[in-house]
Amino acid sequence: MKKSLGTLCAAAFLLTATPSLAAKDELVWGDTLPKALDPHVVYDVPMQMFMLNVYDGLYRYLGNPPELTPWLAESHTLSDDGLTWRFKLREGITFHDGSALNADDVVYSFQRLLSLGKGPSGALRPVLKAENVTKVDDLTVQFVLDRAYAPFLATMPLVSIVNEDILKANEKDGDWGSAWLASNAAGSGAYKLDPATYNPQEIADLLRNEDHFYGWDDNANPIDIVRAHPVQETSTRVLALLRGDTDGTDGYLPTDQVERVQKADGVRVSKDESMRIMIIRMNNKRPPFDNLNFRKCVSHAFQYQGFIDIVLKGLVERNPGPLPQNLWGVPEDVAGYSYDLDKAKEYCDAARAEGAPLDRELEIHIQSALDQTTQSAQLMQQGLAEVGVTLKLVASTWANLTSQAASAETTPDMWVHWVSTYFVDPENWIGQMYDSDYHGTWKASAWYQNDEVDRLLREARTETTQDARAERYAAAYRQIVADAADIWIYNTVTLRGLNERVEGYKFSPVGSGAEFRWMSLKN
Repeated sequence: MKKSLGTLCAAAFLLTATPSLAAKDELVWGDTLPKALDPHVVYDVPMQMFMLNVYDGLYRYLGNPPELTPWLAESHTLSDDGLTWRFKLREGITFHDGSALNADDVVYSFQRLLSLGKGPSGALRPVLKAENVTKVDDLTVQFVLDRAYAPFLATMPLVSIVNEDILKANEKDGDWGSAWLASNAAGSGAYKLDPATYNPQEIADLLRNEDHFYGWDDNANPIDIVRAHPVQETSTRVLALLRGDTDGTDGYLPTDQVERVQKADGVRVSKDESMRIMIIRMNNKRPPFDNLNFRKCVSHAFQYQGFIDIVLKGLVERNPGPLPQNLWGVPEDVAGYSYDLDKAKEYCDAARAEGAPLDRELEIHIQSALDQTTQSAQLMQQGLAEVGVTLKLVASTWANLTSQAASAETTPDMWVHWVSTYFVDPENWIGQMYDSDYHGTWKASAWYQNDEVDRLLREARTETTQDARAERYAAAYRQIVADAADIWIYNTVTLRGLNERVEGYKFSPVGSGAEFRWMSLKN
């Protein structure tokens, strides 16, 4: 597969770097950058890292397990009917340009998100109209929901508050400033983007915001400059860490690279329990994946424990369904699918008898920058070959795959990815992955549809007690697993290579822990 000129240049840049690249007072971060920088449009893990550092929200998740914490807001209230939420902002907060952040900016940010209808808006659009976000006074914002929505507070960290004046000044043809914000920033976060050096998915230099509202008293030696310079190829990325050219890798290190880092001097592997589940998606609307017996065949053809124990050396935990095992709402009576070729053959024979077209070559799309997607796809290929089904591996990228997921016709037969923690509620996983209202988003790219599951998931959003919500999520979970909608593999332990000079790294499942304000560098 050919690499882009930018990727090759970035790799060469790191491999030939002088010591000044990883200077004493600069952090060089090797994790993936988002495909563009508008936090109301892009909705993936790389964007979470950018949002955590460049933007602020009303609330923020801190720690592991993550705790929802007031951030720009100092408090909130909720009406008895569960419809009206009011948030009181802190005083004295400023954007990166020095202008005051107030209720007008919060109202604008939510109205912009809902009007664009992209990215994280999916969590709010079913229950909130743009016109129902209003200013009460300069420090108070009111939201009136169409119906009670239990996860509402949990979704607040999804919405970055942007500078209304800057965005309006950069609007073109009613685009809400989207073209400009794709390669610039308009936030108030702990770090500022240097737009002069920004190169999409290759370079993003961040400068410390000394005036950040949270202050810096908790960090005696904060990092003034962060250079996010990712390298796409895994072994090259790890080599850069070992050479001291970069201070941190992504959190998806394959086992052989974990062992490589652990054996080296001056570096370490941070191992942190996450809530990121790995899955192989199946396009339930495309034959033969529209056949239940065939989906069960595929589900029994994957070597779950072989992948976990041999390929990943037991560094992760089996996760048999569409919720992380360490989250409430998971039913204890669902074991999921196991590797069983006899059952796989039985289900494939049944699918053939029902007319499922198993003679065509199927495709599984992998993310070429992430070795685990290749390794899992190869095991899937081997398992299906045992039952007479041909599967072809197709190299792709996260950006391409998420774009393809916009329609059932363009979504691949199968593809491999993770569903990470964007907000800590079952809605983040099972709700947005299997409610048919979310079809057209990458999270719902199985194109699964079951009226009873839709009902259960929608009821779970409006219930006011966790017990009642958990009961509905558990029922939906059982049905989705019985329908073999996808192949659920494991819950992640995030594995990130770090230079020993990095101190204060605090992992959070949201944004993979890459919040630079807590970090410092040893001299």
